[in-house]
Amino acid sequence: MRYRALATDYDGTLATEGEVGQETVAALRRLLASGRRLLLVTGRQLDELLGIFPQVELFERVVAENGALLYHPGTRQETLLGRRPPATFVAALQRRGVERISVGRVIVATWRDYETTVREVIHELGLELEVILNKDAVMVLPRGVDKRAGLRATLSELGLSPRHVVGVGDAENDVDFLGLCGCSVAVANALPQIKEGVDFVTRGDHGAGVVELIDRLVAHDLAELEPHAEWPVASPDTGENSAALHVEE
Repeated sequence: MRYRALATDYDGTLATEGEVGQETVAALRRLLASGRRLLLVTGRQLDELLGIFPQVELFERVVAENGALLYHPGTRQETLLGRRPPATFVAALQRRGVERISVGRVIVATWRDYETTVREVIHELGLELEVILNKDAVMVLPRGVDKRAGLRATLSELGLSPRHVVGVGDAENDVDFLGLCGCSVAVANALPQIKEGVDFVTRGDHGAGVVELIDRLVAHDLAELEPHAEWPVASPDTGENSAALHVEE
């Protein structure tokens, strides 16, 4: 078996308007029955995700808050990969008129209309924070925390090599983790810049695209695809190719 796990984004990929259809859930079960593993990689906050997606138990691990929080559905264990920005940051945003601010375990999020203000406040306060875009959303996280870092930590814990993982997504914040995977896929509704760099674009959109991918993966392990080398590679100090990383080969 060449590809041993599927790492999928949630909103815009697995889910349509926050909900995962029954056909998609059935396909996830078929993938598990094939002996493969499921990983969820999402920008959603964990409590929010658990409230809308009861089938999260199908996933061996969840990378939530765009890489800042790792969750084990089987044990309900949570691991944080960063610290939440200080309360002064959120207070400064509110004083500057930023509305609809969402604060998670680590992530602080708002909407694209406020991107410039968010960047200005980060600069004014001298904070080591990054702004990550996700279509209409603006997410703020500690530097170095993203979906790639979260998935890399998860794969290390599970003893899986990134080259044995298929990743699927749709938006800007998915580029990081797709670049880590041995095979990268975009659903039909993905942003144009995402489609341009992946190995394969599905005919179906959202969950239908994931079903299509799973059926091809289970049927012939995506044997017809050759992984590309177009995504940015990790810097030498990340350790992703280090012999010290104990993974399945």
